[in-house]
Amino acid sequence: MGVDLGTAYLVLVVLDEDGQPIAGEYQFAQVVRDGLVVDFIGAVDLLGEMKARVERRLGRDLTHAASGYPPGVPQVEVRATANVVEAVGLRCTTLIDEPTAANALLHLQNGAIVDVGGGTTGVAILQEGEVVYTADEATGGTHFSLVIAGAHDIPFQEAEAMKLDPAQQARIFPIIRPVMEKVASIVARHVRASQAEIDSVVMVGGTSAFPGIAGVLEEYTGLPTYTPERPLFVTPLGMAMYDEISDG
Repeated sequence: MGVDLGTAYLVLVVLDEDGQPIAGEYQFAQVVRDGLVVDFIGAVDLLGEMKARVERRLGRDLTHAASGYPPGVPQVEVRATANVVEAVGLRCTTLIDEPTAANALLHLQNGAIVDVGGGTTGVAILQEGEVVYTADEATGGTHFSLVIAGAHDIPFQEAEAMKLDPAQQARIFPIIRPVMEKVASIVARHVRASQAEIDSVVMVGGTSAFPGIAGVLEEYTGLPTYTPERPLFVTPLGMAMYDEISDG
């Protein structure tokens, strides 16, 4: 199992013995902020409900999981993530940084993984498959929703729903493009700061699914930029792969 406690979404995924996904759930939640658990009870309640529903579907108990954390989160807060996992009756087998978890699935050799989450954009530079540089800065999907809410004078939750509605996305793209450009400038700056020779950028995290964001990053970095299908699940799937490894 992999459990990803994100700023905007809690994600739980289960792999079979061959490493293939067989079950999962995700739920919008605001119990974590930029990798820090700000509502412990709320996180435990939501994750516990998700776990129970997946157990009913699978017809078996879930006993252990791996989880992760954004680059730069203090170790005491990393432990808080494990405490949430263990409070729902799971043994937390591994805590892995999110870029390393994502690369368990992506197998990137010389490139950048850009994780655009709810509150922050994380950048990891890989050389020969190893993470050699990381950074994490404010600006993510929550900022997209705040800009939409301000532009349309609507509540945040309504703006969040508009952002996720494929029928609305082309119309609101010009409104949120400046936020995308902020994300792109963060990535470009850290790519330069790493002084690494890389050949591509791969985007993960739920916000990366918004149409057009990869093109904006490519304009700023000059590097081919790709977004896998369902980027929200890349990191939790990678976490689950580390749980599988640790379980033997």
